[in-house]
Amino acid sequence: MLSFKMSKLLRRKAMRRKRRTHSAEFKAKVALAAIQGDLTLAELVKKFDVHANQVTAWKKQLLASVPDVFGKGAQKAEDAETVIQDLHAKIGQLTMENDFLGRGLERIHGSRGKKW
Repeated sequence: MLSFKMSKLLRRKAMRRKRRTHSAEFKAKVALAAIQGDLTLAELVKKFDVHANQVTAWKKQLLASVPDVFGKGAQKAEDAETVIQDLHAKIGQLTMENDFLGRGLERIHGSRGKKW
């Protein structure tokens, strides 16, 4: 009885598939094939060896990101660059303030004074 349980457990572990990570190119290929509509969902699943839910999710993700390719994406990049410049300026300002206050503490407490 014990050997039967062990063999059943070993078979179950052997049947599990390791978690796979797919490249962006593969996902795009599958999503484009799903959008084209030449193959049914079942045929796509069999052809690419992925789950039907995954094909549907990649298709939705591709359709949601298509508008960014033709306009919004460029605007977002410009906005991101502006935000980055503002953040760099703020970092510089805070660094200067920190140095200034640190020198003030040295004057008050001396070089061996309190260090927070």
